[in-house]
Formats: sequence, C-alpha cells, structure tokens
Amino acid sequence: MKDTVEDFTKKLFYALFDDEDEKEWQMLKSTFLEIGKQVCKKDRVLTWEAFYKTLPEVRRKLDLDAIAINKNDPASKCLEEVYLAYPGFHAIAIYRISHELYKLDMPIIPRMMSEYAHNLTGIDIHPGATIGESFFIDHGTGIVIGETSVIKKHVKIFQGVTLGGLQVNKSMASTKRHPTIEDHVTIYANATILGGDIVIGAHSTIGANVWISESVPEHSLVTYKTEIKIRPKNNGVR
Repeated sequence: MKDTVEDFTKKLFYALFDDEDEKEWQMLKSTFLEIGKQVCKKDRVLTWEAFYKTLPEVRRKLDLDAIAINKNDPASKCLEEVYLAYPGFHAIAIYRISHELYKLDMPIIPRMMSEYAHNLTGIDIHPGATIGESFFIDHGTGIVIGETSVIKKHVKIFQGVTLGGLQVNKSMASTKRHPTIEDHVTIYANATILGGDIVIGAHSTIGANVWISESVPEHSLVTYKTEIKIRPKNNGVR
C-alpha cells in the first residue's frame, strides 16, 4: 500500500498542474477508493467527492506560494523554475493536498503522503499543521513543522527550522503542542521554536540558531550572538 500511496501522491501532484484530463482523474479516484478499503471506515466515495472539491482552492494557494518564492528568492529566475525545481514548493504542495484529507478525517493516508514528501525533500510537515497563504520555504532541508503548528500568511522559513513541542507525552495528543507564527515572520536557518502557547508576533525576524521557548512580540528581532575571533596568519614566522 505504501508504494500505491506514493504513486497516487505523485500523480495527484502532477494532475493539479496539468490541463483537465477526465481519464486521469477517474484513475486517481479509483486508486483512492482502493486505498480507502484498507484504512477508511467512512463512505469512501463521499470522502473522495469532498476532497476533489477542495483541489481548486489548493491550486490557488499553491500559485500564491510559488509567487512568494519567486518574489523573495534572488536565485529564482522565473515561476516555472519554482514549479519544476524547488523542493520547498514540492513539500508545500504535498502538505496542502494531505492537509485536506487530514481535515476530512481520512486516517493514515495523509501521514503516508507527508512521509513521501519528507523522503523526497528532507522537509517534514505534518498534515495537521495549519499554514496560511504565500508560504515560502527556502532550501528547506531539515525543516520540521509539528501537527498543531499554526503558520499564518507571508511567512518565510529557512533550512533546519523546527516548530516543535517542549515535551513528548502521549497525554498531550489532543492539545496544542506547537507554536503559532503570525503574519510576515521570517525564521532563519536552524532556529528552534518550541511550545504550544508560544506566539511569534507579526513582522518579526528570528535569527539563525536561536532557541525560543517564550512568546515574541510583534516587530521583534531575535538573534543569537556568538563570539568569533579571526587572527591574521603570521606567514610561518614564529
């Protein structure tokens, strides 16, 4: 089933950006229904129909994500490059697809889809996370975004960022364990933000390598200072 889910996810990703192909969508529906036999106790046809109706909105959000990446990344030459060659965009796309199934209470499958994206890109986004429009992941390797994370609009995240929980405890399964990131926040490489009651205020910048376990007000700059000493070479003279 794992191979089937990965193939389904890949074809669904492509179908979002291809011209309407009724035959392809019928094949995707059949695969979905077949997968659902093994994991879904609900009416699989109704689940597919509800999921299918969300896809135009998924595509709209993905176009905004691509525009945000192209606008903010100086290395991006055009939108086509983002769609075809950016692992961050690929991870966001599969997240947005799997998130819709997660909201429909489709068990296991969204997690398998997110793990497929994780294997491809090195970016681990739980399908339960809530992520707003115009989301920009730069590079992306090593990013972890937990299930109850809330990321609002126009947020930029760099490689190695963790939005996690302060502790791993099964009794907290139904509580908010991961932080909230408000609009227009930038989080630089390897920053770690932990805790369900943590809010990073709008228009803040979180510098590289910081560790945050308390809320940050709006328009803040949070940095980690380390002392680096550079001494000139003595050209072999002692």
